[in-house]
Amino acid sequence: MMNRRSLLAALAASPSALALPAHAQAAATKIVFGYTAVTDFASVFVAAEEGAFKKRNLDVELKFIPLNSTIPAALQSDSLQIGGPTPSVFLQAVDGGLDLVLVAGGGLTSKTITAFGLVARAGSGIRSAQDCVGKKIGVPGLGAFLHVTFRAWLKDQGVDYRKVSFVEAAFPQHADLLRGGSIDAVVSADPFMSRITDSGAGYVASYYSTFLPEGNQTIVHAAKREWVQKNPAAARAFREAVQEAAAFMQQPKNDARVRAIIGKYIKLPPEVLAKVQISPPGPVVSDKQLTYWVGLMKEQEMLKTPIDIAKLVVK
Repeated sequence: MMNRRSLLAALAASPSALALPAHAQAAATKIVFGYTAVTDFASVFVAAEEGAFKKRNLDVELKFIPLNSTIPAALQSDSLQIGGPTPSVFLQAVDGGLDLVLVAGGGLTSKTITAFGLVARAGSGIRSAQDCVGKKIGVPGLGAFLHVTFRAWLKDQGVDYRKVSFVEAAFPQHADLLRGGSIDAVVSADPFMSRITDSGAGYVASYYSTFLPEGNQTIVHAAKREWVQKNPAAARAFREAVQEAAAFMQQPKNDARVRAIIGKYIKLPPEVLAKVQISPPGPVVSDKQLTYWVGLMKEQEMLKTPIDIAKLVVK
């Protein structure tokens, strides 16, 4: 019979008895992540499909959210643990009293990107900022990125955005609303923008986004401060996974794979996937980037309280 000392020695020599890594011993942290149908979430999609989350012991479920402006409420109710509001939606939520922080970032503005713009209804005659006065324009989220930046463009062109009527309309509704004549134009983005123009329901009146400065966040990844405080390692691991995915995206050899992954999550057909523009990834949010958004929103009288930017980004 094997004595105790011999048994311990045998166990120590057995590969199956070797200590498991710390991350394998603990249960994976469950995160429900909310996204909308834009390529600015590509780094999260890639992190999910290329195993960057899994190898960091994160169980991330990606959940489609039709309207970006509803993401903060979903975070507050714990329907989501992390979600991707636009910077303006995030800052409005903070201004309104929600205790949210940023754990990572999504896409960045770039003057090379013409994947969103003002799409006018066929026959509307809209060609310029001045032509928008008195018109009804759909935006995929009141107070969200496209709404705020479009109003900034109108102001830059000398137009009072208060003379334009804005209505909230999710991306998938844009073509039908234009076709039905209930609105005059939409501020839209690909692939929906291309589908509208290809169908003849509308035309691009302006790729207004080219007036925006380079390198500002278009999407930020937010969570409740309370969740981050309870799960600091998971929040850090999420950011690291998105950084790894961003590095993957920036390698030209991975372009086809990245496009295929995007197509899985925002349901793009192959012909659209092949030409869709992908926003540059910006996985780390800086105070400077948020400062730009605070300034833009103050100009539009969207913030009622002082915003302490230094307390909003998890380092």
